[in-house]
Amino acid sequence: MSILVVEDNQSIREMVALVLEEAGYEVICARDGQEALDLLAQVEPHVILLDMRMPRMDGRTFAQVYRKKLGDGAPIVVMTASYNPAKAAQDTQAAAYLSKPFEVDDLLGLIRQVETGQ
Repeated sequence: MSILVVEDNQSIREMVALVLEEAGYEVICARDGQEALDLLAQVEPHVILLDMRMPRMDGRTFAQVYRKKLGDGAPIVVMTASYNPAKAAQDTQAAAYLSKPFEVDDLLGLIRQVETGQ
């Protein structure tokens, strides 16, 4: 299963990628929404982990463009430090959300839930 990680913070992006790769997932990384859209011309991830606040193209804009181009596509999991992560997830029609900071076990558990459709 492949996961697209869209995160502008290099440390978070690298940590998430490392954790997911060690758990057996194929990981593709993008630094912002525009880079993620460009990558989607070449890859079809099973899940998208999406930060909300990024330069060039934020998570909300990415989700709108992604849904317009690909319909439902891969489920999106919002990763945010927002005071209201549930609202951010609802606004982007995300399957789930993960509040920053988060524990590795929470990340992996959420990915398993999303991939099994629970």
